[in-house]
Amino acid sequence: MPLRYKFVELTPVTDETLEECVNDWVAKDWHLDGIRFVMTEHSKRPSMAFVSFVRDDTQEAADREPPRTPPPLVID
Repeated sequence: MPLRYKFVELTPVTDETLEECVNDWVAKDWHLDGIRFVMTEHSKRPSMAFVSFVRDDTQEAADREPPRTPPPLVID
């Protein structure tokens, strides 16, 4: 099954922004794939982060499909 990837650019990079980003996307059925930090030579703290998520592509197709309606009941 093909995988679907999602990348989120995050700035500023703090524990709160990372936590909020991960919790938001995991709640939408994405799985954390990794976090890549962008560093500058002038600071020890990252200036930006790219957070990557992955999920099975069939999940997105299921999200687009309307819910099935049950067949009408026939009462004799």
